[in-house]
Amino acid sequence: MAQASPTQAVANIYRTPELWEKIVFTFICLAVYRVGSYVAVPGVNVQAMVNFFQSQQGGGLLGLYDLFVGGNLSRSTVFALGIMPYISASIFSQIAAAVIPQVEKMQKDEEGRKRIVQYTRYATVGLAVVQGWGYALFTESVQGAVTSPGFGFKTEMALFLTAGAVFVMWLGEQITERGLGNGASLMIFFSIVERFIPAIWSTVQLVSTGGVGILSVIALLAVMAGVIAGVVVITLAARRIAIQIPQRTMGRGRMREAAKNFIPLRINAAGVMPIIFAQSLIVVPGALATFSGNEKLRDFSDLFQPGTALYFILSAVLIIAFTYFYTAIVFNPVDLAENLKKQGGFIPGVKPGSKTAEYIDHVVSRITLPGAIFLTVIALLPVWIADFVNVTFRFGGTSLLIVVGVALDTMAQMNQHLLLRKYDTFMKKGRVRFRGRQQGGF
Repeated sequence: MAQASPTQAVANIYRTPELWEKIVFTFICLAVYRVGSYVAVPGVNVQAMVNFFQSQQGGGLLGLYDLFVGGNLSRSTVFALGIMPYISASIFSQIAAAVIPQVEKMQKDEEGRKRIVQYTRYATVGLAVVQGWGYALFTESVQGAVTSPGFGFKTEMALFLTAGAVFVMWLGEQITERGLGNGASLMIFFSIVERFIPAIWSTVQLVSTGGVGILSVIALLAVMAGVIAGVVVITLAARRIAIQIPQRTMGRGRMREAAKNFIPLRINAAGVMPIIFAQSLIVVPGALATFSGNEKLRDFSDLFQPGTALYFILSAVLIIAFTYFYTAIVFNPVDLAENLKKQGGFIPGVKPGSKTAEYIDHVVSRITLPGAIFLTVIALLPVWIADFVNVTFRFGGTSLLIVVGVALDTMAQMNQHLLLRKYDTFMKKGRVRFRGRQQGGF
């Protein structure tokens, strides 16, 4: 079958009512999220906060957080915390399921999963309160940012930011349930993409004024294209393990030849989380030095500033370590082997049960190393190139992994809707002959 052109694909989306409604609903929710980016918390000098973040050049944990919330943190809006408290609470739930047997048992039934979702919401509120209070303390530490500091301001700030975080969490859940794609991921995707436009414009202005050479920009664009291609490859890459599942014949219950299939093991099962964990740990000394004012601690933190050799070395070690750690949390070879055994399936040449789990664990351990190394290169190379060519447009592997991953996932869901609609239309209108009779479908 010939592949549809982009124009035909858009027309097919418009002709699919349920998919079109999901897309429209998703854009409305994202527009509401964007409107909240212009509502500042009372009592804050927004320009002073913006100037402070610009003086820091977007570095550190606050710069990474500000990237994920679309600049709301630097502008001190009611959505300053964004979807991140909910993301953090969800990560805690995943870790708890991996280390606490009771939580793992709850995940295996419907009622237990609902309770975990409810607990995640409660944890989101708690994290938002703590982060809102901490952000209020940070805002008061910025000179000229707060007109009337004190307990009242901190309480007001924590209340506004908590309410904003809860509303954003609700908005993300609405997108997931009634829209297209994962709501939390799309909000982060939208926040990152909207930051690209002003960065690109500032780079264009530098080129026009002669601040940056055209060859440097071309080199940067070439690296960007290579990094994006690499991110797509690492996101879709998987190691296929062949399996066979015996099938019963109709009527007599006899077993026939096993159906051949495979288990796809993703090379980058941890996604972007290792980079986030690594960068969060690296900026801890700098954050402590900033808030404590200790000169010795500040001198020590300067050794790990972005762009130094120790920064790149420590980042690489932490990303590789956290890749193995998070892969062990999100992937359980024992459960996979047990589910395969219950279906009567097996890996050719491997005994079912514990031997299968050991084999799968061995394969995952081997494919995780190249995935971790590639993840490290994707995370650090763009930053090094941006510093080398001296441009303000700083793109990192963290943002690219999120953007590419969310885009691929959303496109896959759109394709599923289109295929389902196509099959449904064929079953209703098609007339297929089967055993001498006309059937309305398969």
